[in-house]
Amino acid sequence: MLQSSPDEALYGSLRATVSLEKLWRDYMVKTKRVVLSTVLLVLIVGFSFPGLAQDNLEELVIEKGIAELQALMEAGTLSAESITLAYLARIERLDGKLNAVLAVSPDAIAQAKVLDEERSKGKVRGPLHGIPVLLKDNIESREDLPTTAGSLALADNFTGRDAFFVAKLREAGMVILGKTNLSEWANFRSERSSSGWSGVGGQTVNPYDVTRSPCGSSAGSGVAAAAGFAAVAIGTETNGSVVCPSTVNGIVGIKPTVGLISRSGIVPISHSQDTAGPMARTVADAVVVFAAMVGIDENDPVTEIASAAASWKLIERLQMDGLKGKRVGVVRSSAGFHTEVDKLLEQAIADLKAGGATVVDGLEFDPPEGLSQAAYDVLLYEFKHDLNAYLDALPTKDQLPAKTLEELIAFNLKHQAKEMPFFDQEIFDLSQAKGPLSDEEYQQALEMMQRACREDGIDQLVDEHTLDVLIAPTGSPSWKIDLINGDHYIGGSSSYPARAGYPNITVPMGAVHGMPVGLSFFGPALSEPTLIEIGFAYEQATQRRVPPEL
Repeated sequence: MLQSSPDEALYGSLRATVSLEKLWRDYMVKTKRVVLSTVLLVLIVGFSFPGLAQDNLEELVIEKGIAELQALMEAGTLSAESITLAYLARIERLDGKLNAVLAVSPDAIAQAKVLDEERSKGKVRGPLHGIPVLLKDNIESREDLPTTAGSLALADNFTGRDAFFVAKLREAGMVILGKTNLSEWANFRSERSSSGWSGVGGQTVNPYDVTRSPCGSSAGSGVAAAAGFAAVAIGTETNGSVVCPSTVNGIVGIKPTVGLISRSGIVPISHSQDTAGPMARTVADAVVVFAAMVGIDENDPVTEIASAAASWKLIERLQMDGLKGKRVGVVRSSAGFHTEVDKLLEQAIADLKAGGATVVDGLEFDPPEGLSQAAYDVLLYEFKHDLNAYLDALPTKDQLPAKTLEELIAFNLKHQAKEMPFFDQEIFDLSQAKGPLSDEEYQQALEMMQRACREDGIDQLVDEHTLDVLIAPTGSPSWKIDLINGDHYIGGSSSYPARAGYPNITVPMGAVHGMPVGLSFFGPALSEPTLIEIGFAYEQATQRRVPPEL
């Protein structure tokens, strides 16, 4: 049975490094303030765990995988409460220079204590019991925290409900630790935006070099996972928003087949491409969380395809020999944008061969003329439609200053000093100008995009060459943050799997002058088991991730 007592053997000395004043971490959104509760302050200065010295608590928790944390809890060395406190203390100590976490949940410790009580009575919900997770702030949770998408217009969006997959994670025993910063509106407001900047949270920075971009739009989740602010974080992706912040922050990101994870309770961009996905320090950690997120939601009909995952047994796919006998195709048309990244790709190819894979090199996508514009038009049409529907269905809509995209545009103009100090909202304007989804322009653009990226793209290469997976560099090393000119994105491989709605997993491949770069593994719809098997074996054989020095 786990034990705890209110003496100061463990946490009394935390007062030297984590002041009570600092523990009142503010999340100021307009006039709303969410703070750590007085109960949390008392727990942090009063809680102790017999036999464990405070000075090695962080060593026991940070950089530990989920399975390791479970073993430590099972042995009685740690508890969900002590793990949660360790992450909260680390956030308070380090996030001042990273700006990844918008707010911590006022009842995170209470959640952990309930889970510890369950464990003491012999009830363990599964491999995620007592494991803390951070959520990107376009994902709803029932805590007393708003879901803002980074915009001051949603400052009062306290929905009091969980996104469908968040409820699944909670049921699986995860502690909802708080919310992370993001590129405002998931980076779909301006063509000159800076990834990781929002009107609510300001600019998130890269933990490997704080002058460089964290990428986005799941910027805070990527940085938080890399910095050890939680065991795992959750991001969302329309095109690149899980895999890009994963690659530049040196972590693993899983962007699943669209439909495996419900979008209910997520501020949308595109129902054709949107999905949530886990971001973690290892493939194993990402996979165990991903497995818990998958499920059929009657309010998101596309999730009917999740029934295919019922027999996957993804944990069993985590095998060291997962490369043996696999056929891997190298998509050269998604590389060649950075010579140092190309060198890492060559080493990765050699590593895959050494692990027993057959490599088919020299593959290229052949995009039809106008594909990029068609894909952009799809997003512009769907954003207006999907966002208006989301806002209209909010239980908080009567308290919000904007209930439609048109009203959001007006809100931003009225609050330019806070919402648009660096870049504009031309994407909003373009989207607002689009008509309904019944427009022929939209229908033709959607058909062209999906055919080019599915049947004539990923499916064609996989079928023609009898492949198990396609690979390419996920992207470039991180660029310098530039709020005046915006991002300096020079290349990557996210677009084809994103537009197809197909899975994409990025795994650390190495570094360029100390800045991480990932290797993407992608394939046809519902090929996650194979991608996971290959990605895990590659990760275990190479061990390319190096934690940031903080």
